[in-house]
Amino acid sequence: MRTFIGIGKGTPKTAVDEAVRGLSEPTMLLFIAPYQDIAEIATLLRERFPEVPCIGTIGTNLANGTVSEKNLALLGLFSDAKVSCGIISDISSCPLAEIKSFEEKVSQINPGREDTVCIEYCTGAEEMLATTLYACLKHKGVSMAGGTAFGAPDGKVGVVAYNGKVYEDTCVYALIKNTTGKIKVFKENIYKRQSEQTHFATKVNIKNRSIIELDGKPVADVYSKEVGIPKNKIVDNVLKNPMGRVVGDQVFISAMKELRENGELLNYKRINQNDCIYFLELDDYRKQEDMTRSYIKSEMKHISLVISIDCAHRYLLYQSDNYLEEYAKNMAAMGAHIGVVGGGEQYNNQHVNQTMVCAVFE
Repeated sequence: MRTFIGIGKGTPKTAVDEAVRGLSEPTMLLFIAPYQDIAEIATLLRERFPEVPCIGTIGTNLANGTVSEKNLALLGLFSDAKVSCGIISDISSCPLAEIKSFEEKVSQINPGREDTVCIEYCTGAEEMLATTLYACLKHKGVSMAGGTAFGAPDGKVGVVAYNGKVYEDTCVYALIKNTTGKIKVFKENIYKRQSEQTHFATKVNIKNRSIIELDGKPVADVYSKEVGIPKNKIVDNVLKNPMGRVVGDQVFISAMKELRENGELLNYKRINQNDCIYFLELDDYRKQEDMTRSYIKSEMKHISLVISIDCAHRYLLYQSDNYLEEYAKNMAAMGAHIGVVGGGEQYNNQHVNQTMVCAVFE
């Protein structure tokens, strides 16, 4: 599948001019831009390519081996990819309202099993959104990979872009069918079980995404005893020992956000009543990264594009260990690569934390 990845620096106009240099007759655009520039960049791209569907999000980007918080990263697809893009508004209240339109767009590209993916960027309401969208995609054999917009200044909310305009409380998506090969979605977990101990969430607050009790005991007491750290250090320990929600034979990471005085442990991923929980610990992530890339290359013989979403917690971990630049180069070694650092990741019907999710195209 033909792809184009452009990088632009400087003012929004200069960045767009640089990023699109050499780009001709795309059928779809996807971009990642800094929060303060996304509105102007979205407008400029619409003026430059008025008939081309375009989705965008904010945040740090990884593009062909580089990492930047300030640059514009742009992906262009061409006629060998069938695409259908759209927008879902008011996702915090009623994403179901626009499901009929979403289903129609899925049908427009006549998806085949293993050759179509939904790439989405949203501003929140991830659990409801992922469940709703994947319910429409699953019976067609379409996978989904997405990310939560991350990088808005304090006091501001995340935004995404669609066809020249910027939106809050919204999901933008691109349904992409590869006419030259497969598309497959992968996720990577760089954590392992800290022990064989299993716990069950016996008291939760779904609205707050919080756990109050595990196994009938205060969650902070259980975590502190098993992991061996003081209760007031639990949230600070998120990069080393997050929690994992068990679904079948898979573990989906839930990162701790805040421990309140009433004992509620707020998380970035929702934990449901009676969910099975493991405490996790950081694995040898360089080894795990090598294993993941080897597995992807064994599944996808001729990689033409990788679109990834990395959690902000992974970004902080890799940055603190001076691994970030090496990681970006390793991702680009598989094929053309564009990725974003997100505030959460969506993998088919699951919202996850501290995970890398990617869509890989042959």
